[in-house]
Order: sequence, then C-alpha cells, then structure tokens
Amino acid sequence: MKLLVTGGAGFIGSAVVRLAVARGHEVVNLDALTYAACLENVAPVAGSPLYTFEEVDIRNCPALDTVFETHKPDAVMHLAAESHVDRSIDGPGDFIETNITGTYNMLEAARAYWSAQGKPDTFRFHHISTDEVFGSLPADPEVMFTEDTPYDPRSPYSASKAASDHLVRAWHETYGLPVVLTNCSNNYGPYHFPEKLIPVVILNALAGRDLPIYGDGANIRDWLYVEDHADALLLVVEKGALGRSYNIGGCNERSNLELVKTLCAILDELRPKPAGSYADQIRFVADRPGHDARYAIDPARIREELGWQPSVSVEQGLHKTVEWYLQNEAWWRALQTRAGVGRRLGTG
Repeated sequence: MKLLVTGGAGFIGSAVVRLAVARGHEVVNLDALTYAACLENVAPVAGSPLYTFEEVDIRNCPALDTVFETHKPDAVMHLAAESHVDRSIDGPGDFIETNITGTYNMLEAARAYWSAQGKPDTFRFHHISTDEVFGSLPADPEVMFTEDTPYDPRSPYSASKAASDHLVRAWHETYGLPVVLTNCSNNYGPYHFPEKLIPVVILNALAGRDLPIYGDGANIRDWLYVEDHADALLLVVEKGALGRSYNIGGCNERSNLELVKTLCAILDELRPKPAGSYADQIRFVADRPGHDARYAIDPARIREELGWQPSVSVEQGLHKTVEWYLQNEAWWRALQTRAGVGRRLGTG
C-alpha cells in the first residue's frame, strides 16, 4: 500500500511510519513540524526509497490537494493533532484549529481525491483518535469503554478530538467516504516527547528533580506500548470493516502513583543512585483542572474481529522504555529547550 500518514514526525505517527516501511509499505509522511515533532523520530527509515517527507500543515488546503494529486495514496492514516491536555487548558485555540478544522480539511482533500479517482472501494481514510472522548469511568473494574460508549469529553483536547470523530463519521454517512476509526488508550515508549508523564518522570529522576504527581496519584490509565499501537493501526487500515470503529487498549490499568513507583524501581535497577531510591523524589502537586478519574478500554472488538492483542505487559514495556531513554540521551537533550518542556502547564 501507499500510505499518507499525517503527523508522521510525532510520537505515535513516527512509530507507524517506521513499522509501515519495515513491512514494505510506501509511506508519505506529512507533518507541519510543530513543537512536538522531530524528524529524528523517523531517521531509521529516512533513507529508504519507500519513504517521502512533505512539510505541510493540515490547515493549508491547497497544499493538501497538491500532496494528494502528487502522491496518489491508497489510504490515509490521520494522526496529526494537538494532543497534550495541559496545553489545551492553557491555549485551546490551537486544538480547535488543528484537530477540528484540520480534520475537516483532510476529509475534504481526501474526498476530492477519492472522487477524482472514481471512488475506489479500496481507498481508506483511517482516523486515529483517543479514549479521552468517552470521558471518565468509575472505579469499578467491570466498567470499561467500548465502541458504543457515549461521548463525554471533559477537556478542550478531548472535546476537539470528539468533534473530529463526529466529522469523520458524518463524511462517511453523507458522502460515502470509506473510513475506519480507532480510539486508543494512553501510549508510551521510545521517542515520547518529554512533556508527558512517563518521559517527565524518567528525565526528572535522572536530573535529580522532583517527580510531580497530580493530586493524590489515584487517577487510573490503561497503558499501551506505542509499537503495539502501530501494529494495531496498520491492521485496521488494511483489514478493518468499512465505517467501523475499533478501541485499542493495552489491558494494563495502573494508577499514576503505581506507574511512577514502577518507573522508579526500574531506574533503581538500571541506573542506581549513590544512595536511596528515585521514589524519594516523588512529590504530589496541585491537580489538573477537570482531571478524569479513570480510563479503561475493552478491546474485545479488535481482538475478536481482527485477531489483535498487545504483545507486551506494562512492566515489560516500561523496562524497554527506560532502557531506550538511557541509551538515547542525545535525542531527548535536543528537545529540552522547546517551548513548555520542563515547566508545569495546564494550571488554568
């Protein structure tokens, strides 16, 4: 397949690009190279004849049309988005423009291209979204997000992603655009931009700084290793049913406090301090406004219909992640001066 991947220089997008090229797909990486993007993320495939990069903003409609006309993709994997909840609290406008208007622009560009090609049944527009559109779950472990869970977004980020999901479904129902959708749980792994919880904890620990945990650390997330997610996304774009949505989860629920303590224990093993444990650096800080209590995904549909399941447990994935950060200091050091890195965001 020839895949047009938007946001392919970001965290999840670059994992998709690397895996797709490794599997022999031709990939066009479309990215605006905003603050969280890094072309080093795709350096392992940059020299491949299967890889092409286009520096284009999804808010630029004429440029999108040119990309479609030039490259003629078999499928679109739309990952480009503003994705950090804390930044959405401080500056929601970027999230509205990129996640909603940008998705509209992608849909219209894809629809025009698909129509010009004679509306082939084989074309797919794969929209990648988040479990945060479903809102917050109670503590009951039997209650999980399914594909039929009503939407209940509670942050500017999740509201913008919910809106983009609705647009994609509307373009399918109204115009017949062949779409598939996925909603994933919290990702982690190599190349994770250092503003999210796991890289913040690893890098603060190594620097001897406080390890900040919002509130009492009881908020629960389902953690999905990014390379497992990329595998699931490629499976869905190739074999997912037209108009269908699939929830992708890691089946690894952990509270934030449990997660941070696990990271500290791994660091104690791999890079021990002269005295004490990295857990001694844990500090509880004021909670995020509107902080959802729990996310958990029921991945039964993608498991039963497409045969997918995660390959690593959260303990295995975290160990691999910490090892990667310890071995790739040049990558994360180069990002330390980018806007917002290393300071508290989202205080409202």
